[in-house]
Amino acid sequence: MKYYSLNHNAPNVSFQEAVIKGIAPDKGLYFPETITPLNADFFDTIENLSNEEIAYQAIKQFIGNEIPEIILKEIIAETLCFDFPVIEVEKDIYALELFHGPTMAFKDVGARFMSRCLGYFNKEKKDSKNTVLVATSGDTGGAVASGFLGVKGVEVIILYPSGKVSDIQERQLTTLGQNITALEVDGVFDDCQDMVKKAFLDIDLKNKNLTSANSINIARWLPQMFYFFYAYKALKKENKPLIYSCPSGNFGNICAGIIAKKMGLPIEHFVASTNVNDTVPRFLEKGIYDPKPSKATISNAMDVGNPSNFIRIQEMYQNDLEQFKKDFSSFTFSDEETLEAMKTIYNTNGYIAEPHGAVGYLGLKKELQNHKNAIGIFLETAHPIKFLHTVEPTLNVKLPIPTQIESVLNKEKVSIKIKTYEHLKTFLIQ
Repeated sequence: MKYYSLNHNAPNVSFQEAVIKGIAPDKGLYFPETITPLNADFFDTIENLSNEEIAYQAIKQFIGNEIPEIILKEIIAETLCFDFPVIEVEKDIYALELFHGPTMAFKDVGARFMSRCLGYFNKEKKDSKNTVLVATSGDTGGAVASGFLGVKGVEVIILYPSGKVSDIQERQLTTLGQNITALEVDGVFDDCQDMVKKAFLDIDLKNKNLTSANSINIARWLPQMFYFFYAYKALKKENKPLIYSCPSGNFGNICAGIIAKKMGLPIEHFVASTNVNDTVPRFLEKGIYDPKPSKATISNAMDVGNPSNFIRIQEMYQNDLEQFKKDFSSFTFSDEETLEAMKTIYNTNGYIAEPHGAVGYLGLKKELQNHKNAIGIFLETAHPIKFLHTVEPTLNVKLPIPTQIESVLNKEKVSIKIKTYEHLKTFLIQ
C-alpha cells in the first residue's frame, strides 16, 4: 500500500514513511492509494468474529507487509484491551460508548495503535529518536500521553489551549512526566494546530524527526474505523438501516467511518453533528468551504474552525457535493440545545450523556426524521466525568470517579507556557 499527498505535489510513500512523516512535504495529508472492499462473507459472519479479528481484517490492507502479521495482531490486541458497548437510549437509538480505555476517550484506540506502530519501526533504529508533536482540543493530549508513555526512542510534545480544556483533560496530559511534555498555548486549538503544521514544514527542524499523533497521521486516524464495524456487529440482528451520528470537531471519526463504508460496511447515512463551530454545515448549505476562527463551547473537543480531515472526506467523494450529500448530513447546535438534550436523554431512561455525545444525539434525532425504518447510533466519545462541571449541575447528579481518572487527580500539573510559533521552535531546537 502506498500513500499520496492530497496536495498532489509530493512523492508517494509507504505506510511506515507516512506514519513517521505525519504530513507530506507539500503540506498535504496522506491518503491511501486504494480502498479495497472486504469480502461479503466477512459481513455475513461478522457476529462470529472477535473484535481483534475484525480489526485485523479491516486494517491489514492499509499496512501491507510493512508489519509482520504476528506483530500486527499483537499491536491490535494491545490496542483493543477494553470494550465498546452499544447501549439503547431510546427505541431504535443507541449510544456507542468509546470511553472505556485508559484515558476514557475514543482517542485511546488511535493513540495506542500509532504508538505501537512507531515503537515497532523504531526497534531497528538504535540511535535515532522521533519527536511526536500533537495539538489537542481536549482528549487527544491525554490519549497520546498515555499511549506513548515510556515508548523508547519517542519524545512527545503536546500543545493545548490554555483554559480551554477541562481540568481532568489537562491533568491527563500534564502529569505523566517521563517522555511527555505539555506546552500550554496562549490561544485556541486552531493556533495549536497551525503551530504543529508549521513545525513539520520548517527546514530548521528537519533533523528533529517530527511526526504527528493528531488524526492527520494515518496511524492515529485509520484505526478509528473499527468502532463502526463493532456497532454493526452488535446491531446486525435488527436487520434495519444504520445511521451513524458523530460529534465532529476535526472530522477524524466520521472520516474513518466513511472509509469503513467504502470497504463495504452497510451504513445508510452519516451525520456530522457540530457545535456552533459550523464550517461544514455551512459548506453543505452554500457549497463554499469558508473556515472561521473557532469559538469556545461546552463541547470543547469540537471547537475547531478548520477541520483537518474534511479534505479526506472530499477526496472520497471526488469533491462532488451532490454525491456527498446522499451519504452525509451535518447540523449545528448551540450550548443551550446541548444542555437540553442532556436532560432529555437522562429523563428518558437515566442515561448520562456528556456534551459531545448530546450533540451527536441531537444530529441523529434530526436526521432520523428522513429515515423512518432506521436505527440510529450516536458516538459517546468521552466519559461524562471529564465534563463533570457541566454534567453534574445540569443533571443534578453526583458522578463517581473512575479509577482511570482518580490516578491523575492528585498529581501535580507541569506545563510550559508559550505564545507564538517562535516560542515552540526555540523549545524544539534547544
